[in-house]
Amino acid sequence: MKALVLKRYGGPDQLAFADLPRPVPKAGEVLVQVHAVGLNPIDNMIPKGTFKAVLKFKLPATMGSDLAGVVVEVGAGVTRFKPGDEVFASVFDLGTGTLAEFAVVPESAAAFKPSNVDFVPAASIPMVGLTSWQAFTERTKIRPGQKVFIPAGSGGIGTFAIQLAKHLGATVGTTTSTGNVDLVKSLGASEVVDYKKQDFQDVLQGYDVVLGTLRGDEVKKALSILKPNGIVVSLTGPLDAEFGRARGMGGLFVFLFRLMSFWIVRQARKLQVHYSFHFVHPSGSQLSEIGELLASGTIRPVVDRVFPFERVKEALEYLEAGRAKGKVVVQIR
Repeated sequence: MKALVLKRYGGPDQLAFADLPRPVPKAGEVLVQVHAVGLNPIDNMIPKGTFKAVLKFKLPATMGSDLAGVVVEVGAGVTRFKPGDEVFASVFDLGTGTLAEFAVVPESAAAFKPSNVDFVPAASIPMVGLTSWQAFTERTKIRPGQKVFIPAGSGGIGTFAIQLAKHLGATVGTTTSTGNVDLVKSLGASEVVDYKKQDFQDVLQGYDVVLGTLRGDEVKKALSILKPNGIVVSLTGPLDAEFGRARGMGGLFVFLFRLMSFWIVRQARKLQVHYSFHFVHPSGSQLSEIGELLASGTIRPVVDRVFPFERVKEALEYLEAGRAKGKVVVQIR
């Protein structure tokens, strides 16, 4: 089968197509014929080695985390799925990849694709959907009437997270450029800051939750818009000690992560707010609940561009440029 493989860390020049044996599902796994793959920013970070110390990733490795496709074979003990079932899933951090004609997926990570959602939009959902779901229902437990700030609202995760936060009863604030104001408002944002004209921290106040989707000083600035006991859930870092402990990493890593997050944790405490780093984990049961929201039309996928498999490197470059409105998807089949 054809697959996009990372040979060694270094950058996008280390990505290449390869002909690999079709994988065989082990006990508890299903083999999926991949129809489409949603790309995520981490797909550009992995080749650079950004998370090589914490990811379950052995090189050479097939790239990609999200997929939508059709089950063609099941391993021993699989009871939920059978050949012919249409599924979608994230296999992020499970040691396997999806940018290939076939991919193995643990039964526990897969969910039935909504019948009224095609493969391309379904493939755009898993990682951004699970990230938002876990941040809002596990980490922060958003309640109706709370205020949630989601920067970069027109991006891949922003377009999903705004809709989910709105569905959970929150008032949503976001940032975007002038041309995308109508888009983010249509998704449910009620307080919109044009970042080309204003700094969000000068406009927004009294928020309960910030979903930290941007790097650098943006996460630090977000602390100032929180009310007391508010929380920043960062998806971009810095990693914190709790993350290291949760993954069972050694004391050295926990110490290093504590150092990495020292400034922002201290600043948060001074402001009587909280900082937390979140690493998404696959979950078929959560994806099934997200699928119900997709099936009902409560949340709609937002796809910017679709690239054929042979142009996957171009798709990654387009994603890296940071101008996509919604998700970038690669169509395999």
